[in-house]
Amino acid sequence: MKNRLAVLVLAVIAFVAGLPVTQAAASPAVRYTNPIAERRADPHIVKHTDGYYYFTATVPEYDRIVLRRATTIQGLSTAPETVIWRKHSSGEMGAHIWAPEIHFVNGKWYVYFAAGRADDIWRIRMYVLESSSANPLTGTWTERGRITTPWDTFSLDASTFVNNGVRYLIWAQQEPGISTNSNLYIARMGANPWTITGQTTRLTVPTLAWETRGYKVAEGPTVLQRNGKVFLTYSASATDANYCLGMLTAPASADLLNAASWTKSANPVFVSNAATSQYGPGHNSFTVSEDGQSDIMVYHDRNYRDISGDPLNDPNRRTRVQKVYYKADGTPDFGIPVPDGPTPARLKSYNATDRFVRHWDFRAKLEPNVTPLADSQFKPVTGLTGSGTVSLESTNFPGYYLRHRNFELWVERNDGSTQFRNDASFTQRPGLASSSAVSFESLNNSGYYIRHSNGLLYVQAVTDAAGRADATFVLE
Repeated sequence: MKNRLAVLVLAVIAFVAGLPVTQAAASPAVRYTNPIAERRADPHIVKHTDGYYYFTATVPEYDRIVLRRATTIQGLSTAPETVIWRKHSSGEMGAHIWAPEIHFVNGKWYVYFAAGRADDIWRIRMYVLESSSANPLTGTWTERGRITTPWDTFSLDASTFVNNGVRYLIWAQQEPGISTNSNLYIARMGANPWTITGQTTRLTVPTLAWETRGYKVAEGPTVLQRNGKVFLTYSASATDANYCLGMLTAPASADLLNAASWTKSANPVFVSNAATSQYGPGHNSFTVSEDGQSDIMVYHDRNYRDISGDPLNDPNRRTRVQKVYYKADGTPDFGIPVPDGPTPARLKSYNATDRFVRHWDFRAKLEPNVTPLADSQFKPVTGLTGSGTVSLESTNFPGYYLRHRNFELWVERNDGSTQFRNDASFTQRPGLASSSAVSFESLNNSGYYIRHSNGLLYVQAVTDAAGRADATFVLE
């Protein structure tokens, strides 16, 4: 029992501090602190079988490819960075080194990237590097040359995945006869990881309003495979605050080379959010949490909207991460780009396991299938009364906190008063019904806990087993 409590105490400390926790059943929500890396765009993070996360991204100088590795996602923020390749001084691969991705295929490392010519910087094409070293940061890289596609046109953002034993390449390209900047395509990989074979299928053309703001763009495809489906997210519109994510969905059992197998979401699935000060989220990838239990979306954005000049010349896109949640039908719910700092969590009822704490007209309730997702996300911060307590800040209403008023729980704006600080501060304790969960005791009403009753949230005394269960929550 003493060991279990020790583990839980460490988990609670990590939860409040925003640190990732990898202990299995007793661990709270996967937590990180954003941004992961400043001035790193088009991020790609992969977790390898050696226990390391590998991270690469576009640097604002567009002149080199860099790699980092660490045993945790958060550790990538301070991990040393290694330059594994630099642009050529002339000819091909001499400019605009963009969007590298690192993949481990058939026992070797491969980096896919886009590059222009030194004498024609907008002649962007896709290229591949190869390394047979166990540690790609210290190994030798061989240029495997350009990926040949059906057209010798603007092409970029190659990515690869395996479905039902077949390896595919997906990418963005400008197709002759179609008046867009780029569309999305898929083909099977051939004899090696830099060659495609057979038919090339056009998956989507940017035609919707949110795909054509500034430019007609569909780019940065990447794949998330879950729940019997293949979810392909992509970036659309200009690379300023209009940049956003769209999604295509196909059954995992379908013929992925048949465009009819894919369904495009009518609306973007991830967009700028003024409340959280996150603009132009996009060019994402997916990885998994340290415990392997959660999908993590990796993406870039800026923390300001207005840009002077060409957005491509603005260096301040940052790498960020946040947990992917899933709707009842198994489709991903990316929510909103969360505020900088510790990532938020959801409070799931211990005894009504399909229900989460949410705000509705600022009253705190317990409901299933919360839409929008951010209504059920709260950022744990050091208590408004100081260390030793925790306050729960609304994700989509920064500056608003869970507080009790006449013993009812509301989400309200911090007015700076002593009363508010006391009402919005809680002592986080091991769950009253399970030490692998948590309970929140009111700071100014000792023995009173956040608990649900008839679908609403209150701060009430807990006197029996039913009350202890009502006052216990699982952090997700």
